[in-house]
Amino acid sequence: MSNSGPPREIAEAELHRWYSWARRCRLAPFKRLALTIKAHWDGILNAFDSRLNNGGVEAVNGRIQAAKARARGYRTVRNLITMTYLIGGKLTQLPSSPYTTTSRAVTA
Repeated sequence: MSNSGPPREIAEAELHRWYSWARRCRLAPFKRLALTIKAHWDGILNAFDSRLNNGGVEAVNGRIQAAKARARGYRTVRNLITMTYLIGGKLTQLPSSPYTTTSRAVTA
């Protein structure tokens, strides 16, 4: 796995520098943000060690939301789950539809 970000020590120094500025800032939202960051300080810095993120989870959530949008009008949760599998599974060998559609333009 490539280590493309700054090491934890550099990140901690930069975060501390920003935190000091934010605490002295005259804007109340920045002061509140600084307190929130201070409360989660260790977790933020642990991200520089683990390189974990929630990108995969967000991608799955997006697919589930798409399934929910397509499943509107269905009656059961089972239909939503089935639609989620169909969308998320990226199936390539689905059987053809048993319904045939024929459209003929009506000509006068």
